[in-house]
Amino acid sequence: MSVTVTFVTEKGERVSASAKAGDRLLEVGQAAGMPLEGTCEGQMACSTCHVIVAPEWFDRLPPAVDDEEDMLDLAAQVTRTSRLSCQIVLNPALDGLEVRIPGEAVDMQRR
Repeated sequence: MSVTVTFVTEKGERVSASAKAGDRLLEVGQAAGMPLEGTCEGQMACSTCHVIVAPEWFDRLPPAVDDEEDMLDLAAQVTRTSRLSCQIVLNPALDGLEVRIPGEAVDMQRR
């Protein structure tokens, strides 16, 4: 089943991306051209895939584990609804998910 995600860039541009259930938000964002570096490749050893989940979607996600919370403590522009995109596995219930890319996000692999 297809899941649609909307990424909101620092400039307010809305980028829609289609994914399959089971895909991680990190890879979906990278494929859509978002500056989500994901240096640790989803091992929760960095915070370079930090996103801010729209408040109306935040409570629909499984709670963050302690390791994710620890990594978010190191991220810039953290909010109450911040998550690591590598830890969000898409499923049909998340169809329509909206996340914002923090202004400090830079993908050094694209420089």
